[in-house]
Amino acid sequence: MRSVRSFFLSVKAMNPGIGLCLRAGVLCIGMLWILGCGSLATGRSSTLSSISDPAFPHHTDYLEYQQGRLTKAELMDRLPHIAMIGDSLSRDFYVSSLVSMIWRSKMNHGRDWFLDTDPSANSVYSLYERLAQETPLVAWEYSSGGGRVDTGGGGKRFLWFWFPLHFSQQTDLILAEKRFPDLVLIWIGHNNLHWEWFVDPRRLEEIETGLQKMAANFRQDYARQLGCLVERAREQKQRRAFIIFGLVNFKSFFEARDAAERLRKENPNLYPYFEVDYKHYETMKPEYRGNMIKLALMINEELRAMVGEFNRKLGGDSPVRLEYSDALATADFSDVESIHRIDAWHPSAKGHNLLAEAAFGALGPSLNFLGIVPLQKHTDSR
Repeated sequence: MRSVRSFFLSVKAMNPGIGLCLRAGVLCIGMLWILGCGSLATGRSSTLSSISDPAFPHHTDYLEYQQGRLTKAELMDRLPHIAMIGDSLSRDFYVSSLVSMIWRSKMNHGRDWFLDTDPSANSVYSLYERLAQETPLVAWEYSSGGGRVDTGGGGKRFLWFWFPLHFSQQTDLILAEKRFPDLVLIWIGHNNLHWEWFVDPRRLEEIETGLQKMAANFRQDYARQLGCLVERAREQKQRRAFIIFGLVNFKSFFEARDAAERLRKENPNLYPYFEVDYKHYETMKPEYRGNMIKLALMINEELRAMVGEFNRKLGGDSPVRLEYSDALATADFSDVESIHRIDAWHPSAKGHNLLAEAAFGALGPSLNFLGIVPLQKHTDSR
C-alpha cells in the first residue's frame, strides 16, 4: 500500500491533472469489477447442516454423504431447489445515492423477503427461512433491481453488467444451470407500468386502448420467457412447478405513500428521497397513478389467463405445474410502516415480512405436487 500511495503522490507532483485522471480511472476500473462480479453472482443459500437431524427430510442422503457414497455436490443436488425471478421489490433495495443503489442492486443479495438468512429477531423472516423449518433446501435469487419483462433476444450489450437483469436474462441464467430448480417463483413486471411513455396523457380518448395494448404486449413477452422455462422443465425426470405472482397491490401502496407524504410535511427530514422517486418513476405522480393501478390490474388478468392457457396445453397429467397466485397482489401495504423510511417506495423490513408471509402461504399446492413436503406446521414466527 505504501508503494501505491507513493506512486500516486509522485504522479500528482508531476502533474495534478494527470493524477486526478489516474485516480478516476482506477475508481472506474474498481466499479466495473464490482458491477461485473455482482451482476453474475446470484444470491444462494442452503440448509445443508439441518440434514444431520434424523427428524428432517433427506437425512438418509446425508448418511450416504457421511459414508462417502455421495459428494457434497451430489448431496446438494438431491435437496429441493427453489429459484426467484423478480425486480427490486424482491431485493433489499431502495432509492438513495448512486453508489448505494449500485451496491444494493449488484452485490447486496439477501436481507429480503425471499432470501434473508439473518436469524436475529429484528431481521426479515424470509420465505427461505420459513420453508427451512419444514425441509432442507437450496435457494437461488436472480431478482435484479430495475428488471422488467422484456422482448428478449437482444444478446449482451457492451458493459452489460452496468444494466439491470431483465426477465430474459434471468431466464438465461437459470437455463445455464446444470440443476434446474424444482420450484420457480416469478414476480416481475413492476417496471413495465410507465404507461405515459407509450400513451399521450393529453389524449384521453386513446388511454384505454393504449393500456390494453400494453397489457397484451406484456403478456406476449412474459409468455415467451415462461415458455423457455417450461420447455426445459418438461425435459427433467422429476416434476417441476412454477408460481406466477400478480403485481403488487398498488392501491394500498399509494395509501401508504400518501400517509408518508403527510408525515413529511410535518417533518421534512423524513423520507429524504421521496421526491427523487418521481425522477425514476414518473408514473407514480398523483396525476398518473390511477392508470398505473388500472394497468397493473389488467396485467394481472393477462397473467391469470396466460397461466390457464399454458395449463390447457400441458394437459392434466403433465409433470409440470403452473399456478397463478394473487397472494402478493392482495397483500395490504396501506400501513406506512410497510414502505421504506428512505424513499417511501420500496418495502421496509415490515413490508418484506408481509410479502414473505403472503408468498409462503401460496406454496402449499406446488410443494405437495412436487412431493417436497406437506406444509402442516405453522411457521408464522421464528
